[in-house]
Amino acid sequence: MSVVQLRSDETPPLEPLLDNIRSRRAELQALGHIPQDIVQGFQAAGVYRAFVPKQFGGTEITPMAFLRLIEKISSADGSAGWVASFGFGTKYLSSLPADTLAEIYADGPDLVFAGAVFPPQLAVRENGGYRVKGRWGFGSGSLGASLIGVGIRVDGEGGGLPRMAVMPRSKVKIEENWEVMGMFATGSHDLVVDDVHVPEHYTLIRGGTPSIDTMIYRYPTMGMAAQVLSVVGLGVAREAIDEIVRLATRKNSITGAPSIADRPHFQIAYAQMEAALGSARAWFYEVTEMIWNKIQAGDELSQQDLAMIRIACTNAARVGADVTRRAFEMSGTTGIFKSHPLSRHVQDAMVVAQHAFMNDGTWQSGGSVLLGNGAPPGYP
Repeated sequence: MSVVQLRSDETPPLEPLLDNIRSRRAELQALGHIPQDIVQGFQAAGVYRAFVPKQFGGTEITPMAFLRLIEKISSADGSAGWVASFGFGTKYLSSLPADTLAEIYADGPDLVFAGAVFPPQLAVRENGGYRVKGRWGFGSGSLGASLIGVGIRVDGEGGGLPRMAVMPRSKVKIEENWEVMGMFATGSHDLVVDDVHVPEHYTLIRGGTPSIDTMIYRYPTMGMAAQVLSVVGLGVAREAIDEIVRLATRKNSITGAPSIADRPHFQIAYAQMEAALGSARAWFYEVTEMIWNKIQAGDELSQQDLAMIRIACTNAARVGADVTRRAFEMSGTTGIFKSHPLSRHVQDAMVVAQHAFMNDGTWQSGGSVLLGNGAPPGYP
């Protein structure tokens, strides 16, 4: 895959950043989050300005370009790719009032936004805003953010997309309690807010209508929310295949048997892994381009179109996990050590496939929509 650069005249080459991340995988795992210097590398690469309107200094790149960027970062490290994927979060911010967006981006377009929606906490209306208090889980990348959003519910508002309250990072306590088998360096800790007043104009409906009409803001927000996570699984799987090939072509058996690469069962598995990953990846980007072309043509997207995004995401995440697991299995005892990259890759890939956006229930919901039936709230 070629190196992705958002604007060749302003962004540095991506490969040095990827090499840096690869060389620090053990450090990231020990640290439990993505350190600020790497977050700054993401800023320099254009991750956080990708969907920001040009009037605020953003680049408004295509969804395909952003997804390929996240896929590439994910090949260096799954947690790094996962945190970078929340550069997409500026699409959530798009439903803030235009004047609020101007305030947020007054100092530049590379603002780092993170947050957590669930469980939405009851907020009380007060003085032109909301009094917010509570705890939220899965605050991925929050330690590197300067702006944080949390999910709230308000008496009298029912159903539909959730409301978020947006506030400075300084108003939020991050309780470092993220203890998981994979994606550990995402630092997806709990967020705690204690009695903070958030003005009305700093609240938004997640996935709501954008206040500024740009082409990239017209792209389905919740569909993209699933895409930026599932593409992490594709990047991890790519790296897992490359790692097992490196292992197979340089390691001789301690028993004197043929090298791994010379064994027919490995050759078959390698071909099948490439075919599976390539097919899932091609369809994933094919669906993305189809939706993007419709948006550019001014066509209205159907519920079936939106469901296809979600189905392609679930497929990508599942295939990515299957391929990564198979690469791990082909490594034999070599891959079982915590220090070996394949050990990390398989755990990260499994976590991607476990996410609610890509779990087994999304198959049923997608099939229901394609058949013309209803779907659960929030899908697609």
